Amino acid sequence: MNSSLIEQLQLGANGLPYQLPIHPNLVHLTLGLFIVAIGFDIVGVLFPLEKPVFKLLAIPASRSNFFDVGWYNMLAAAVITFFTVAAGFYEVMLAQPPAGTKSAWGLQAMETMLWHGVGGVILLFLIVGMAVWRGFQRFIWYRDRARQVQWAYLLAGLGIFALMFVHGTLGAQLAAEFGVHISADRLLQMGQDPNLLLK
Repeated sequence: MNSSLIEQLQLGANGLPYQLPIHPNLVHLTLGLFIVAIGFDIVGVLFPLEKPVFKLLAIPASRSNFFDVGWYNMLAAAVITFFTVAAGFYEVMLAQPPAGTKSAWGLQAMETMLWHGVGGVILLFLIVGMAVWRGFQRFIWYRDRARQVQWAYLLAGLGIFALMFVHGTLGAQLAAEFGVHISADRLLQMGQDPNLLLK
């Protein structure tokens, strides 16, 4: 990013024009919504096996309720992920990671940011694709059936979990190993005590 533009933004100790990074918070919202969506759909599919347990515990549950939670969480994950990726790209444009440092995976900061950005866009398309697929199952293909989702959909969701793990590890490396947008890390690099300035 242009250095004069960075100066105009009056960046704080974390390298951002605001105190707390937005992207990590939205990341966890995206993850939570997606995991809950797939989790509740799995419970819905396995409901005939679990029904006696719910009955024994006196939990009033119906199969359609689990599928409702799965659908609305997947829809919300698709919407939130647009904001997650947008915030990530904005914040990565302001990042000034140290040169010459390598991550545990042997990548330099710019390579890590590039792969993390590409992965974010891929995950955005995958999550939106899952929401569309889920919508077709709910409203067209399985509308009149007790089971609303296909096994292939659930397996695809579990596969996306694995991609999220790899992608999240790259993001964690940006923060932990390169100090991207970490206030305490930046203050220590400047020779200041983060305990005094962050109070």
